[in-house]
Amino acid sequence: MEDMKGAKENKSRELAAFLRARRGEVSPRQAGLAVREHSRKVAGLRREEVAGRAGISVDYYTRLEQGRLPAPSGSVLDALAHALLLDDDQRDYLRRLADLAPAARHRRTRPQLVPGPVRAVLADLGTTPAVVLGRFTDILAWNPLAAELLCDFGAVPEARRNFLWLTFLDPGMRERLPDWHLSAGECVAYLRMDAGRHPSDPRLGELVEQLSTADSEFQHWWATHRVSGRSFGSKRILHPTAGEIRLDWQVLTIAQERDQFLVVMPASDEDSGQRLRALGTP
Repeated sequence: MEDMKGAKENKSRELAAFLRARRGEVSPRQAGLAVREHSRKVAGLRREEVAGRAGISVDYYTRLEQGRLPAPSGSVLDALAHALLLDDDQRDYLRRLADLAPAARHRRTRPQLVPGPVRAVLADLGTTPAVVLGRFTDILAWNPLAAELLCDFGAVPEARRNFLWLTFLDPGMRERLPDWHLSAGECVAYLRMDAGRHPSDPRLGELVEQLSTADSEFQHWWATHRVSGRSFGSKRILHPTAGEIRLDWQVLTIAQERDQFLVVMPASDEDSGQRLRALGTP
């Protein structure tokens, strides 16, 4: 019972912080309010403006922002999402915090074991870099080309074998990401999204504490409460011997393990494809 109570309190605090962060980002102009922005002391919306747009009382909204109330109903969440101009990822995150979307609730953390068929697929992707990510971007499996392209994952201690940890704290990984700020910011937004599914997992707290202590940019991005669930995109890798390689990455879900994802990274163009093939040649 205490664990359940603690998890609910954690989610109430997280929901409150998320509402405050989003309110501070929406300008009156974006919300369609006829006010003189230059005369305001804050750039975002006021509490009474959010409450008015959502059709709820200012007192109720204030207590939500202070984490003093249990999660509101789905209809109130939808009204708040409209008032704060949330996108689809942010709406999904908000509902997860209120236990109104599929999430892992009050269950023990299971070992992250990659299914055999997924490992077989990974091995067959000889000319395409690929990794399996688990909770909080833990790196669970990879093929040889991914290790050659990004990092020798097998040489990294298991406790640090995490994509976010490597992106921020491994100098070699940083050097291979010419668009580091874009990649790092996206990783933090993904972790924040994942935190909505597992807010009480000790692994999350440990990872956030380590990264916040070691890197001020992570600390700043984490405090913005930006969330993202992007499943595709483009990336540039600057390999020390092969040069620049452009990739189109895709995140594929794994049916047997909903907390695991297969990330494939095929080349974006013929030149990048040739460089990848050269990397994969013994």
